[in-house]
Amino acid sequence: MPRDNMASLIQRVARQARITFRSPAGPAFGENLHRLQQLLNEVRAEDLHLAPRGPSAAAAAAPGGGPPWAGVVPPVSYMHICETENFSMGVFLLRSGACIPLHDHPGMNGMLKVLYGTLRIACMDTLPAGAAAAPPPPAAGGGPCLRALFRSRQHYTPASPPCLLSPHTDNLHQIDAVDGPAAFLDILAPPYDPQHGRDCHYYRLLEGPPAGAEPPALPREVWLMETPQAADFWCGGEPYPGPRVCL
Repeated sequence: MPRDNMASLIQRVARQARITFRSPAGPAFGENLHRLQQLLNEVRAEDLHLAPRGPSAAAAAAPGGGPPWAGVVPPVSYMHICETENFSMGVFLLRSGACIPLHDHPGMNGMLKVLYGTLRIACMDTLPAGAAAAPPPPAAGGGPCLRALFRSRQHYTPASPPCLLSPHTDNLHQIDAVDGPAAFLDILAPPYDPQHGRDCHYYRLLEGPPAGAEPPALPREVWLMETPQAADFWCGGEPYPGPRVCL
């Protein structure tokens, strides 16, 4: 059962996010971010009126005038909670086996808290131009590539603390639902905005499968190639069923 104070908690999460990301370069940012982490860590699926499941048929595009996958349940759907010019907050639902491909968050901070299920999250940092120790592999085909530091690949559950990203650390990540559907509460600051240079770019890791049974150790330097959004990935929309948030 939801806790009686949950509506006020999700409201406090939003208010703390507004305070935190109003001045991300200010002297109190670290303290405010820590407070936001503490509040976010308390949120549970049932408090947002969610039960374990993947995206529903309601998230599919309406037939007629929609994309080619209209009427098909998407691999991922999004429940919008609130948005200001400084941050956005919502819930992502992933079907079992769904993947949000490797992508970036230009100049953005982010926080991700698993609500149910298990996520495998791979995190990377971009490296400065000229830092590459070796040329891109032949698979790049001469196209533009990006050198990155593959920092971690970890499993997150509702018992895990929030996964954080910043403009310079863990800013690229890939998210996979493991052994069933999963959902996570997501805060991005500021929100994506192509007109202000914050468009989402997708990447492919340029390396073959490991030669042995064990994957290569992390962290390690890797090459990435920018790609279009994968044809088998799209995100539908669903109504948010939880407590109302007002800012």
